Amino acid sequence: MLKLSQSDYEALRAHGEETYPHECCGILLGHAGEVNQVVEIMRAGNTRTDSAHNRYHIAPQELIKAQREGRKKGLDIVGFYHSHPDHPAQWSVTDFAEAHWFGCSYVITAVAQGKAEVTNAFLLRGTSEEDKQFEDEEIVVG
Repeated sequence: MLKLSQSDYEALRAHGEETYPHECCGILLGHAGEVNQVVEIMRAGNTRTDSAHNRYHIAPQELIKAQREGRKKGLDIVGFYHSHPDHPAQWSVTDFAEAHWFGCSYVITAVAQGKAEVTNAFLLRGTSEEDKQFEDEEIVVG
């Protein structure tokens, strides 16, 4: 289960609307466990230059910055979010191939014609690239 505040939920969806027709992306900071509790979201720049309309990439420097800032506040990276412009809020083959943070939530918002629609979350399970899998994850807002 992924829990986040109404304001963080709205902020990550708004981020997708702002960057349309390109994918947005960001980092979820909080407390990991049976429930991934989001305390803060950090916007990240989509550094994908070849196809930003249907791919995203977060620079390693931004991940390091998020880890450092999180550590100062007693928070961990509990997940990531991105948008799918004019595509469903389901993980793609590329999303799966590029997911490497086990135990983290991967949140995807479908943005149709510039308007955020469905938002879904997927938990990355497994211990290695060979046995990893995405599991549908409930989102609790409030």
